[in-house]
Amino acid sequence: MKLVIIFGPQAVGKMTVGQELEKITKLKLFHNHMTIELVSPFFGYGTPQGKRLVSLFRQEIFEEVAKSDLPGLIFTFVWALDAESDGEYIRKISELFTSQGGRVCYVELEADASERLERNKSPHRLLHKPTKRDIAWSERDLLDTMKQYRLNSEAGEITHEHYIRIDNTYKSPNEVAKLIQERFNL
Repeated sequence: MKLVIIFGPQAVGKMTVGQELEKITKLKLFHNHMTIELVSPFFGYGTPQGKRLVSLFRQEIFEEVAKSDLPGLIFTFVWALDAESDGEYIRKISELFTSQGGRVCYVELEADASERLERNKSPHRLLHKPTKRDIAWSERDLLDTMKQYRLNSEAGEITHEHYIRIDNTYKSPNEVAKLIQERFNL
């Protein structure tokens, strides 16, 4: 069992890379918006109800996959590295899998802000993430989140054995997926 956590700022390409990685491995993709989009018709993600429901759905999926005979899971997440609660969340998810004998791999993506702003408007992103279709709001949220949180690690901050950081500003999602597959022998 493998858990691949792909993290990085909004519109860096986590979902798209995850989709490509799913195609070339036996791992299933569980991108963060699968739960956000499920809950958003009822409660906004930022509301207490929305956050609670998203958290519950994700937890149930993680628990069932961790104890299943599936080969693994790819999960995408915007990890605010300076928020203790996000670090604790990642630790808890990771422990679910390692406690069952699984291996957790961390993939950090980074890309220039100008490239991320372009990707934020891509038809592929908007197809899979209806809550991002209000481009003006989504762009403001992307820029505000960059100011509020540190969304990429500092040099040497993450020392986990199964970790890779990839600047995918000028790499295709397929290239990045192949790098991940090779690095972690997926």
